[in-house]
Amino acid sequence: MERLGVRAALVEGAEVPGDVGVADGAIAAVGLQPAGASGLAVPGFVDLQVNGFAGVDFLAADAEGHRRAREALVATGVVAYQPTFVSSPEDAYAAALAEVAALGDGPGARIAGVHLEGPFISPRWPGAHDPAHLREPDAALADRLCDAAPVTMVTLAPELDGGLELVARLVARGVVVSVGHSDADAPTAHAAFDHGARAITHIYNAHRRWVARDPGPAGAALVRAGVAVPAIVDGVHLAPEAVLGAYLAARERFCLITDAIEAAGLGPGTYRLGDREVHVADGACRLADGRLAGAVLTMDEAVRNLVSYGVALADAIHAASTAPARLLRRDDLGVLRPGAPAHVAVLDDELRVTRTLVAGAEGFAA
Repeated sequence: MERLGVRAALVEGAEVPGDVGVADGAIAAVGLQPAGASGLAVPGFVDLQVNGFAGVDFLAADAEGHRRAREALVATGVVAYQPTFVSSPEDAYAAALAEVAALGDGPGARIAGVHLEGPFISPRWPGAHDPAHLREPDAALADRLCDAAPVTMVTLAPELDGGLELVARLVARGVVVSVGHSDADAPTAHAAFDHGARAITHIYNAHRRWVARDPGPAGAALVRAGVAVPAIVDGVHLAPEAVLGAYLAARERFCLITDAIEAAGLGPGTYRLGDREVHVADGACRLADGRLAGAVLTMDEAVRNLVSYGVALADAIHAASTAPARLLRRDDLGVLRPGAPAHVAVLDDELRVTRTLVAGAEGFAA
């Protein structure tokens, strides 16, 4: 049995003093004495929305690009993630999905499945998506895309003609449907949730705005039991008050996501998001017209930001690991307890990642 040398572990929301033992890819024991001098072991992070990372845009990535991104992601505490594809022509989707379908697990963070953010989204709220690539809900196209690779999540606008029917069709396939890039009013959003949708995509960004008598999809998601509320907590997409308001309403349903693009982990400059050119400066990613286009956020940074806003560390870790794992119905992720797979991040006193294990294998060590 290998010991991690940590002072404590976060086990189902409670800090348990003592070291952690790992054997055969699983957590063998917690609370071992003597404890290590420092370090807190926590469930490894699960990022639901990653467009790219460390110079790699997932829509254009080959096997080597995916390898580089996996190894960079694991250094930020991520053990599983969904490469996310923005709205694109079908042939671009087909090539990107084929690359993912051909990948094995390999070293670094593991792919939990593909998140298709579009193309069935509203032209009124395209965000950084190219309006030329948006499509009305199309069951045949959705089936072709989902047949091509393990698609685990789809963002769509349910108010579009055929939108609710497509929600139900995707849910029947086992796909998590998220309401996003949408002009749905609250009743339509509730109808989507009634049809099986279980999340909202990056709350308060690229969807109908919440006003007092028209709360839109955000208002519906925040008050709806069982609906996950992912948020980009980078200090750019949301004010601290907006983050805290969403967190206080959603609590255990609140999820941290990065919405990272290939610029994450790099410096200012010009990068790609699908076929769009993105300019990165002062920590923000923008199209030429000033619209936000993803982020350079990392999951460990998102945890630190959420804690700095006043959220308890255990709750911030839950938002980065357990809540997204539950949305994906993955009981092997987002947990740290004896018998569970050893998907673990170790944090120092500044909440920076010093080590990450994926199924007990060393993914990163500072």
